[in-house]
Amino acid sequence: MVKLVDTKDLKSLPYGSASSSLAEGTKKLMIKFHFTFDRTKKSQDLKKIILKKYKNFNPKSSNIIIVAGGDGYMLNALKKFANFKKPFYGINCGTFGFLMNKYTSSNLENKIKKAKRTLINPLELVSHNKNHKKNLIAVNEVSIFRQSRQTASLRLEVDKKIIIKKLVSDGVLISTPAGSTAYNLSVHGPILSLNSGKLAITPISPFRPRRWKGKVVSSNSIIKLTNLDFKKRPVAAVADNIEIRNIKSLTIKIRKNINLILLHDPERSLVKRIKLEQLRRNYN
Repeated sequence: MVKLVDTKDLKSLPYGSASSSLAEGTKKLMIKFHFTFDRTKKSQDLKKIILKKYKNFNPKSSNIIIVAGGDGYMLNALKKFANFKKPFYGINCGTFGFLMNKYTSSNLENKIKKAKRTLINPLELVSHNKNHKKNLIAVNEVSIFRQSRQTASLRLEVDKKIIIKKLVSDGVLISTPAGSTAYNLSVHGPILSLNSGKLAITPISPFRPRRWKGKVVSSNSIIKLTNLDFKKRPVAAVADNIEIRNIKSLTIKIRKNINLILLHDPERSLVKRIKLEQLRRNYN
């Protein structure tokens, strides 16, 4: 099904900004959906319903990418389809679905018209090990974990300034504002507002310095982590859900030239959901 909708130019939004809706503006575009469904039963059942009603255009010719699955599937889809530079609208077929919207049988075109949008610039991880260099993108966080029974021994630098000479811990986590309510919150990291322009660096089970709680830094920062004993104490890095093992050193920074646009129903906007998590933390 193809319909006309008013939409606004999606360029030049700051990190974490949100417009009032896609219906603003004067430019007319035909809505062409590209649907991608997870392999779970719930997603596949929804696929049968949706594809009876809507045509599934290819990603290049579509205006909107509809992702049916859970948060993990959405993270994969954001990276898989990033080069097409299309907005993403998620339908929750998973468990929590923080990045997703609830499915209703109401008109999907109308929901897209009213949707709030949020622009996210992901993290880029550049890792070095014995054999090669590798680049990965992370929407939520980059996690560095000990790879053996022994704790990791890491040096942490921010913009070439040494912050921690030797962090002995299970690892460390670098989170974006969008990911600050996920794993970062579970390891007692701060919840960052979407428009904060910050990144959270949070230790995972720190042993030395024992009382180090982490650090909030500018999103313009370049973060470097070095494994001080990579032969005896190997570490792995995970960008959202993709792992690289035997890391010697890595650098992490925001990729401001990659703009990921997420669409949410007004009552479930990402800004509102993060504020709700902040309130919950304050009351607990």
